[in-house]
Formats: sequence, C-alpha cells, structure tokens
Amino acid sequence: MTKPSALKVPVLRKSASIFAALGDETRLRMVAALCAGGAMSIAQLTAGTDITRQAVTKHLLVLAEAGLVRDVKQGRERLWEFEPSHLEEARRSLEAIALQWDQALARLKSFVEK
Repeated sequence: MTKPSALKVPVLRKSASIFAALGDETRLRMVAALCAGGAMSIAQLTAGTDITRQAVTKHLLVLAEAGLVRDVKQGRERLWEFEPSHLEEARRSLEAIALQWDQALARLKSFVEK
C-alpha cells in the first residue's frame, strides 16, 4: 500500500496565512468587494458601513501580508486591488488535501470491503 503524498510544509504555511486572512468576515467582505468593484480607496471600502478607516486599513494590511491585495498609487490616492495569484495557491492546497482525503477514504473502503 502506498502512502499518500503529503503537502509540503512551506506550501501549507503560505496557504495558512491566506486562510487566516479570509477567516475574518470583514476581510472576506473586502475581498468580495474588490473582486466585484475593482480597485477601491479606503473611503470607498468604508462607505455605507460602520467600520472606521483605521479598522479598514488594518484589515487591508493583513490581506496584503497574505498576498491577497495590493495597493496602487493613483495620483495622490492609494487604491487597493485584489491579487488573485495567491488565492490560486490556496485553491491548489485545498485540492491536494481533498485528494488525500479521497485516497484515505478509498483505503478505508477497501479495508472494510475485505
């Protein structure tokens, strides 16, 4: 019986920061807003919410550290935009974990059916 391939620790570590960043509802909403509306300023991200600009800035910095957003200067204004490449890495990690579960379930099924 072959052992399923394990995810490499650096890949998991990188994905963990992405999942942690997206685990907060406010940050998840910001990412959704940036995906739907393109680059936005902090003022645009706070419009219609009770979240302070300071709080939004802190959330954006967490998302930036995870590689999910980046800031772009446009004149005197700083806009924030979604960076999809790191989310793709996280998706690949989830797929690898799902494959490991599928393999484990297949081994369990094989064992039970013997």
